[in-house]
Amino acid sequence: MMRKRIYRKFPHREIEFEQKYRYHSDLPFFTKVMANMNGKFGMFVTESLTQRGHRIQAKREIHIEIVTNGIDFTPLNYENVDDVAQSIEKEGIIDFRLRLEYSYLDGKYNRVAFKGDVYLLRASLENELLVLQINHIDGPKRTECGRVADTIIDELRRGS
Repeated sequence: MMRKRIYRKFPHREIEFEQKYRYHSDLPFFTKVMANMNGKFGMFVTESLTQRGHRIQAKREIHIEIVTNGIDFTPLNYENVDDVAQSIEKEGIIDFRLRLEYSYLDGKYNRVAFKGDVYLLRASLENELLVLQINHIDGPKRTECGRVADTIIDELRRGS
């Protein structure tokens, strides 16, 4: 059974980031790549939480969720992606929520979490044209929407 995966509360205000890409696959494959991003992390430099003007090395971890019934999101990962992908049409629109969790090591090498960022991602595919629309919806915006899109496109190119 094919289910629509469109989030009813997706902001209709101006989209913060939109980019078009040539894409030679389908939305079930796109969904599998998104699921494989879940739990991945990388390091980045950002403003210190305690010392103004100070830069710190921080960890950024990605958590992927997919819209389920127009209003709720459910985690998307390698364990459930095959079931989810079966319900997705080859072309159309799918909405995701990406949560970035941030942390850093303090002076005693303890991992300290701090407020992350949340984004809504709309992926539209028609005639080999993939359109990514990204809105930042919560958090200090330590990661730009364009950086989120670049990460997704890098993963698609790798074909994870």
